[in-house]
Amino acid sequence: MNNSFRNLVGKSPCVLAALVLMMSLVSSCQSSAPVPKAVFIIVDGIPADVVERTATPNFDEISSVGGYTRAFIGGTIGSESESPTISAPGYMSLITGTWSNKHNVYDNDVDDPNYQYWDIFRIANEHNPSLHTAIFSTWEENRTKLIGDGIPAAGGKKLDYSFDGFEKDTDRFPHDPAEAYIAEIDELVTNEAARYIAENGPDLSWVYLWYTDSIGHEYGDSPQQTEVVREADDRVGRIWDAIQNREQKFNEEWLIVVTTDHGRDAETGKDHGGQSERERTTWIVTNSRDLNDNFNNKPAIVDILPSIAAHLDLTMPPQIEAQLDGQSFIERNFSRK
Repeated sequence: MNNSFRNLVGKSPCVLAALVLMMSLVSSCQSSAPVPKAVFIIVDGIPADVVERTATPNFDEISSVGGYTRAFIGGTIGSESESPTISAPGYMSLITGTWSNKHNVYDNDVDDPNYQYWDIFRIANEHNPSLHTAIFSTWEENRTKLIGDGIPAAGGKKLDYSFDGFEKDTDRFPHDPAEAYIAEIDELVTNEAARYIAENGPDLSWVYLWYTDSIGHEYGDSPQQTEVVREADDRVGRIWDAIQNREQKFNEEWLIVVTTDHGRDAETGKDHGGQSERERTTWIVTNSRDLNDNFNNKPAIVDILPSIAAHLDLTMPPQIEAQLDGQSFIERNFSRK
């Protein structure tokens, strides 16, 4: 405060009162800005044409707020970024915003991931260690290998809450040839995700559901596949309800992104891994109202990380941001700043 202004305030109580009121209003406006939160959900192995012809009221409700688009997986065919249309490479491409030639995950064994390419949880933790993070997963390796939670090379401990590993509990979930136990675990994971989000409101969460891929491998394009997609939609709906309840009760602005990790072969719908159009074609459902042109131009799975970062207003080290293969389909909300 300069001397002339100090003198003016000192001589006029009215000026002082006006200044206090103005500062109070500014503080009130800043405190009323909603807190951004995000959850991304992978429902495994659902081709775009299947989700488009199946009744999915919850997907439809979410996309009516934001949007639905076809997307793609697998990098650029014939280039160094070409990546297998397999689950773990797809998950890693999502959480790192890079293709397999960078993150070095080419199959589901995840033998030697390259943690030089930071995942979204590491980025969030580096941006603000107080951000609350969670994972709810029917496959434990999403946490232990892909995120590498607790591994020093992967950035150490990044997750505040994890709910996974039940596929290894054969006493509680006896394994059967049809993998019906996976459906039971998906149900358990969904209910816990909905409960935890409703009660705790983590800033960033990942939910992974497996069973749609199990049925795809067993039955291919079939009524059984259609039914499990409907079940997946119902599960996502429970998480969507939890998010809406949070927004009604708290000053929060939630982003939900629902996607899949690969399509399936055109002949039977049972297989995947190659570079056919159907294997590469995926989809994205989101409630974001801040979508840009990239969303309607068939985005890639690697575009999801920068989009979540945009919604959460995350900053990342320049060398990490420069390594990204994706670009955001969400505009940053500068009104929060």
